[in-house]
Amino acid sequence: MEPKNNTLIPQFLLLGISEDPTLQPFLFGLFLSMYLVTVLGNLLIILATVSDSHLHTPMYFFLSNLSFADIGLTTTSIPKMLVNIQTHSKAITYAGCLTQIYFFILFCVLDNFLLAVMAYDRYVAICHPLHYMVIMNHRLCGWLVLACWVTTVLNSLLETLMALRLSFCTDVEIPHFMCELNQLVQLSCSDTSPNVMVMYFAAVLLAGGPIAGILYSYSKIVSSVRAISSTQGKYKAFSTCASHLSVVSLFYSTLLGVYLSSSITQNSQSTARASVMYSVVTPMLNPFIYSLRNKDITVALRRLFQGKP
Repeated sequence: MEPKNNTLIPQFLLLGISEDPTLQPFLFGLFLSMYLVTVLGNLLIILATVSDSHLHTPMYFFLSNLSFADIGLTTTSIPKMLVNIQTHSKAITYAGCLTQIYFFILFCVLDNFLLAVMAYDRYVAICHPLHYMVIMNHRLCGWLVLACWVTTVLNSLLETLMALRLSFCTDVEIPHFMCELNQLVQLSCSDTSPNVMVMYFAAVLLAGGPIAGILYSYSKIVSSVRAISSTQGKYKAFSTCASHLSVVSLFYSTLLGVYLSSSITQNSQSTARASVMYSVVTPMLNPFIYSLRNKDITVALRRLFQGKP
């Protein structure tokens, strides 16, 4: 089979989570509901942190960026999936596929980086409370978020440009509900070793680095909390990072679930279903975790709805 140049491929076919036609109305309603809840919930978090002066602190500045990244993560894939279900089409253009890959990598890695920055913020707040505002000043917070954005944009650009060199055979079916770089590499008829090398290098550096930072921050937090004599003091210290720890656990456990699912089963659509957890469910649950476990957010949302400053 002769490979065709990638410029001749007009479109790919996204097979989705299930090809059963009787399930399509249910999947449309389910994912539309989850998407609307995700966008509304994260948008409310952003509006609350921007409008309430009590939340103009480093932690909520990072949280608003995380909420924006979560909106971007779901918007990258779900609207196209809903359109395809509604129009009974599986097609996505070559340019649209690369666009999905670019923004999905960007927002997924950005989530990873922001969670690490938020872990550092909690480390400073608990281990160095007297110097917190001096260390976590507005300038440092701005530089940290800017570094996250610049790094993720450059990484996404590199991996997407690397995908441009791939050529494809006649098989252009992607067993996923969105264009995913790994699936695209597997479809290619050309030499994919440079792409695989870049993918693994980026995974180790851009995922392993933040994970190591989170683990280090929480090891220091646990050591500091253990040194507190009173039970009430320990509870208060841990309560300040409970929401973040919940989000971190949810994000990385679902990522691990996708990795294990892809390793155990050869069914790519099963992997696609598992990836729904970190790409859709996690962004949807994050606002609930922060609002239900955080009195400041709850109060800010109440003020927002009541129109109070």
